[in-house]
Amino acid sequence: MIDSIRERTERPLAQRDATHDPARKSWVASANTSETDFPIQNLPLGVFSTDGTDPRCGVAIGDAVLDLSAAFAAGLVTHRAVTESSLAALMAQGRAASAALRAEVSALLTQGSPAQAQADALLVPMAAARMHLPATIRNFSDFMVSYDHCLRSGRRRDPENPLPPAFRQLPVAYHSRASSVRVSGEAVIRPHGQWRRQDGTMQFGPTEAMDYELEMAIWIAGDNALGAPVPMSAAPDRIFGYGLLNDWSVRDVQRWEMPPLGPFLGKSVSTSVSPWIVTAEALAPFEVPAPVQDPPALPHLDSPWNRSNGALSVRMTAAILTARMRAEGMEPFLLTDTQFADMYWTAATMVAHHTSNGCNLLSGDLLGSGTVSGPEEIARACLAEINQTGAVTLPTGETRRWIEDGDEIVFRGRAEAPGAVPIGFGECRGVLQPAIAWPA
Repeated sequence: MIDSIRERTERPLAQRDATHDPARKSWVASANTSETDFPIQNLPLGVFSTDGTDPRCGVAIGDAVLDLSAAFAAGLVTHRAVTESSLAALMAQGRAASAALRAEVSALLTQGSPAQAQADALLVPMAAARMHLPATIRNFSDFMVSYDHCLRSGRRRDPENPLPPAFRQLPVAYHSRASSVRVSGEAVIRPHGQWRRQDGTMQFGPTEAMDYELEMAIWIAGDNALGAPVPMSAAPDRIFGYGLLNDWSVRDVQRWEMPPLGPFLGKSVSTSVSPWIVTAEALAPFEVPAPVQDPPALPHLDSPWNRSNGALSVRMTAAILTARMRAEGMEPFLLTDTQFADMYWTAATMVAHHTSNGCNLLSGDLLGSGTVSGPEEIARACLAEINQTGAVTLPTGETRRWIEDGDEIVFRGRAEAPGAVPIGFGECRGVLQPAIAWPA
């Protein structure tokens, strides 16, 4: 069985540099509060615009965004890639470029920076920033690496053999739909679909079983040539950074279409991602040993680094806010509280497995971790798992088995480790809108 995150976080952390120094403070006062997701130890990257301006690259710091394009024009940063309208050019340059940019921005925003006055003029209030997708997503693959999610889901299909046959041997995945990935805050429209009811009758119409899946987004840096696998020794360098991902799932449609070839229309309706990418460099203090594979992973999915540092200690939550809760001024109701470090396979193994046949991963490609469910009841990371013990009762008295029109799903993530300043991922939000009228 997987050893617990509680035990693993007591082991030594990965080596850090000056950008992770917990004593480092920013001259941006809001970045120094304990509640912020974006202290100077984080510095996540994203793409934003303001009224009447084009999208451009930025860094989140406290409750503000540093305009990187303007910072380059002012000579405060030296990486020309940040003048583009997306992060694609920076992603293409690989991890060395993002690490160098991080060091420049950290020095620029640190208390005592001689360029404070210049940089202060380039800050945009986060409340005034409209966020965009970090880059055009050419490919999106979704994995399934949670032991507990597979176990709970599989028991309905085959109680004696709940895990997919290959689960303990490799990180299982499928190719999802890149064109329907949307940034946090964009509405999700209830889809139409076909499924079979329990009485055997066929149904086509708006889905009756809309669900969320709490996942980690993994953004790819650099390219590998077609036919050239990425070994485990190089796989960590292909991970640009991480975010939150809601793999909206149409359960009635998904159950009906799955047996022949796997997910299709049950998954392609929409995928929401958080706008800020927390770079792999920022997450170095939160690396912990990977769970032990039983049986041991084959050599091409194993490395000393992965065993000692391959997992990430990130607490992830999902909450719901119904229309009635919103009208009554309530806070979102917690549905899931789970830990990314408990995943059976790591992000590096996903990269190595994805390219093991020579598949060419491209910069800006997106990988989903699959549902991040843990062993505890509160760690069930989708309604399909939660429903196994009954419907959710909300503070208003409303109940939910599936997401209803007007419901908003809110994801949050926070990396935590002893001796490190916690860093957050921002939010990933989406409101389910009613289905459109079927065309005449």
